[in-house]
Amino acid sequence: MATAWPRRPRLVAGNWKMHKTPAEAAGLARELVELLRARGDAQVAICPPFPALDAVGAALRGSGIHLGGQNVHWEPQGAYTGEVSGSMLVACGCRFAIVGHSERRHGLGETDAMVAKKLRAAQRDGLVPIVCVGETLDERDGGRTTEVLVRQVHGAYDGLDAAGASATVVAYEPVWAIGTGRVATPEQAREAHVTIRTTLERVCGVGAGANTAILYGGSVNAENAATLFAEEEIDGALVGGASLQGPSFWKIVAAAGR
Repeated sequence: MATAWPRRPRLVAGNWKMHKTPAEAAGLARELVELLRARGDAQVAICPPFPALDAVGAALRGSGIHLGGQNVHWEPQGAYTGEVSGSMLVACGCRFAIVGHSERRHGLGETDAMVAKKLRAAQRDGLVPIVCVGETLDERDGGRTTEVLVRQVHGAYDGLDAAGASATVVAYEPVWAIGTGRVATPEQAREAHVTIRTTLERVCGVGAGANTAILYGGSVNAENAATLFAEEEIDGALVGGASLQGPSFWKIVAAAGR
């Protein structure tokens, strides 16, 4: 029987990936500020491309909508061409940083060890890391979903206590559902979230699973959001393509805030 965890605060984070120039991003951010004035009790974060952080931050100022980075390096500074440090993100007004996104794990070779270092660097610099975990289609079809999730959570969180873990956010990303239009069923999402929570409890101690927000991040859209958010295990969403249009993102946030 699944463990009944207490409800945690809801968060919907928009990951704009490599879309929008600074001017375009600022325009969308201003649209979202107007649309999301009445957003219930859901927290909202926007993660634009790095060149647009300043422009989006200015557009969001005073709105209560948070700013986030799409990545962070584990070193505070140095000869790391193309990277960005946590202190740089904080200076731009960021509260969140995505680490270990599947597109970086599988497209750019990020390892569990690298994700662990990024998690700690984000916390060191005052950011809340959104730690992404999830299985590929081959891994799911091979019955390895639990194995992959346990390995990724253990790799990222080993050495953190319950308080440190609950100061992060986890995003469950079924890689086979990202950008494909396929979505995990509520049952599949629930099972994965329970696996993540129980692993956090085992790795970080009592309270880690109960108090850590876990988002669903696999092709969330305006049509399926309410069904996903009806699951007690799902604390919000990491939204890709649907966050690039104001009305669709508004509907997702509205569903989370009910």
